[in-house]
Amino acid sequence: MKIIVSSSILCLVLVTLTASLGFADEKSKSDVRTITGCLSKGDGADEFVLAGTDGSTWEVRSSKSGVDFADHVGHTVRATGVVSNATMHNMKEDAKDMAKDSGLKKDNSEHGHLKVTELKMVSDSCGK
Repeated sequence: MKIIVSSSILCLVLVTLTASLGFADEKSKSDVRTITGCLSKGDGADEFVLAGTDGSTWEVRSSKSGVDFADHVGHTVRATGVVSNATMHNMKEDAKDMAKDSGLKKDNSEHGHLKVTELKMVSDSCGK
């Protein structure tokens, strides 16, 4: 009886650990995000790209945010903002996660548009 109880407890612990590991890489579903990463110039005059330290990429625009990004190109910054079309964005990211889990995709890093409400410089370079 003691062996059966011990085995049951061990199985429960293993299931709990396995379940928690499965959620370790889950992306945030929050509409408001804070991303730290390198800011670079985008394709258009008003477009910039924030490459997060977590592998995510975010397109940002000065005109939509009211934040001047031009002075921070090449800097590591911490940007807080609202995900554009958050519901659709999260659905798209969930689909990418499922494709990766099934082996159809190798990369499922997050990519989206962010309306930045606050920007702080972390470092005057993007070096490691």
